[in-house]
Amino acid sequence: MGFFIEGIKSALNLLFSFNRDVYSAVFLSLRVTTLSTLFAAIIGVPLGFIIGLNNFYGKRVIIVIFNTLYSLPTVLMGLFAYGMFSRNGPLGSLGLLYTPQAMIIGQTILIFPLITALTISAVQAIDKKVFKTCLTLGANYLQSSLTAFFEYKQLFVAAVIAGFGRAFGEVGVSMMLGGNIRGYTRNITTSIAFATAKGEFALGIALGLILLLVACLISILLQFLQRGK
Repeated sequence: MGFFIEGIKSALNLLFSFNRDVYSAVFLSLRVTTLSTLFAAIIGVPLGFIIGLNNFYGKRVIIVIFNTLYSLPTVLMGLFAYGMFSRNGPLGSLGLLYTPQAMIIGQTILIFPLITALTISAVQAIDKKVFKTCLTLGANYLQSSLTAFFEYKQLFVAAVIAGFGRAFGEVGVSMMLGGNIRGYTRNITTSIAFATAKGEFALGIALGLILLLVACLISILLQFLQRGK
């Protein structure tokens, strides 16, 4: 038990002394995850809204595909992206492997299906009377869709927040595409894995505490949005 207590004390010391390795990993995680979530949301929310709002042949198959993709292990998605960016891959000429840009693209691919699937579920939960009432009052299809979107916007924000949480805590994509390069592509999760392997328990705990704090904040935001429905 004393081992854990000493580890926590050392971790707090690293946090309050603004250790360079700790905060370099934190800022990289925030930057990469924020950008990847933004890109995934720009594509996933409108696409999910369109799929959820309309009835067409093959809709159920598409929903099953998205549900399957977002439940895949992160290391499998990382393997796919690594194959794309490796020297012999179709995008190898871009030279993006082991860069923050590759991590952003990889995390975007990872959370895009999740945001899309959750958006589809949110649209299916919308009271269709809202959409029909707008049409009855003379609004066109686009105006009715936008009205329904803003009426239930907290559901779509929750989908985006869930995507952010998924990206922030993943390790497979970041490790395989970023290479865990100190001060360049080493984020919170890869730092925890590396520090633990080296026996630097305090550093791992310090980063773990930050990861736990972010997870708690995400949970609080989701609870707040659900209460505001």
